[in-house]
Amino acid sequence: MSGSGSSEVRTPIFFGENYEFWRIKMATIFKSLGLWNLVEKGITTPDSKKKKEAEGSSDDAVDEEMTVMSMKDAKALGIIQNAVSDQIFPRIANADSAKMAWDLLYGEYHGGDQVRSVKLQNLRREFEYARMRDDESLTGYLTRLNDLINQMKTFGEALSNERLVQNVLISLTKMYDPICLVIENTKCLETVELQEVLAILKSQEQRFDLHSSDATERAFSSLTVNSKGQNRSYAQSSTFKPQRNWNQKGKKWDSKPKFQQKSFSNSAQNSSHSLTMGQEGTKP
Repeated sequence: MSGSGSSEVRTPIFFGENYEFWRIKMATIFKSLGLWNLVEKGITTPDSKKKKEAEGSSDDAVDEEMTVMSMKDAKALGIIQNAVSDQIFPRIANADSAKMAWDLLYGEYHGGDQVRSVKLQNLRREFEYARMRDDESLTGYLTRLNDLINQMKTFGEALSNERLVQNVLISLTKMYDPICLVIENTKCLETVELQEVLAILKSQEQRFDLHSSDATERAFSSLTVNSKGQNRSYAQSSTFKPQRNWNQKGKKWDSKPKFQQKSFSNSAQNSSHSLTMGQEGTKP
């Protein structure tokens, strides 16, 4: 979700988390609009007006300048108000200048040295114990890890390239163990760039995805072939399976179809009749 402090610049919304990121983004926006001095230092009284007041006279040009500055300050204050959530807004609702609103948020969420030290210590612990989950993609894990690194940087923590590389290699899942061993045995971890290591790992992830896709296609193809074979066998067995008949006493008749029994009976009668006629014809 994002708000708009002006028709040209979209401002991020602050919900109470990741204040340092929000502050950096907002400072950039104010600088691009020429309002940063008002937010950082507040409205300053022009020297010319001070001189006129000392002399007991006024100058319309000076008053006009103050009016323009007040309008710019109101614009900056409006941008800050629109860049916080409804839950955060009450904290700056009574601020009548951009500097006052900015300082209130800074004092509450930036914190003193002790608060910042505690936050940084928690981030360090989270970074050291970060591990890739079995159901997590490499890209998703690296994004999560990068967020931690950026937060640590906002608190002044500088991580060496070697430390970053080592942490990435030891925090991946077991399926990446072979490629991690190759990197450790062929690259100098003290000098290899993190981006080079990430490129190798992402290439390996693409190979995993390709093999997984091929295995799925083979399994689907095998299932389709087996299915057709079973249907064909079932059709054959359904067509040629003889029907067994049972008499009233529960004894099983011949498994041959009825029409075959009838045909066989008629044939037997005809043969018997012919045999009888033949025997009669041979009598003296």
